[in-house]
Amino acid sequence: MRRFLLEGLMRKPLTEGAPEPWTEARDELVAAFARAQRDRLGRSLSIRVVDAGSCNGCELELQALGNPFYDLERFGLHFVASPRHADVLIVTGPVTRNMAEALRRTYDATPEPKWVVAVGDCAKDGGCFAGSYAIVGGVEAVVPVDLHIPGCPPDPTSLLKGLLALVERMGAEAGSR
Repeated sequence: MRRFLLEGLMRKPLTEGAPEPWTEARDELVAAFARAQRDRLGRSLSIRVVDAGSCNGCELELQALGNPFYDLERFGLHFVASPRHADVLIVTGPVTRNMAEALRRTYDATPEPKWVVAVGDCAKDGGCFAGSYAIVGGVEAVVPVDLHIPGCPPDPTSLLKGLLALVERMGAEAGSR
């Protein structure tokens, strides 16, 4: 036990460095997001995340959106624990046979109007898990998808761009009603 303790104290930490500072492109993304959220949505947006059988890479990137660096809450977007309080379902991973019914019920429990965002390559078509006996397929095999954010996993900036596209689409749909 003492040997492990000493090795742990002498070894460098295995952490990653901080993200690069904000660039002008990211500042423009933040401004566009704030404008779209305020003008088109006019209120906060509640997001429920459903892991349908992923490797958790996409969840880690989604969690990064809540940290002080990206701070998703400043845009009026926040994560909720219940689909009954959600406007948007974000689904990650390929849909496993065991999660298909749970995803269907979560979708049904979400009040109208609702939007579904498939995050990651696995959510689109099963990714590297496609063809497995345990996989139903992508999210679209179980519930309708409004937006797909590609990547394995998509970085937080790509997630913000995707959510911006969703907010803009919501505003366009609300204006046409």
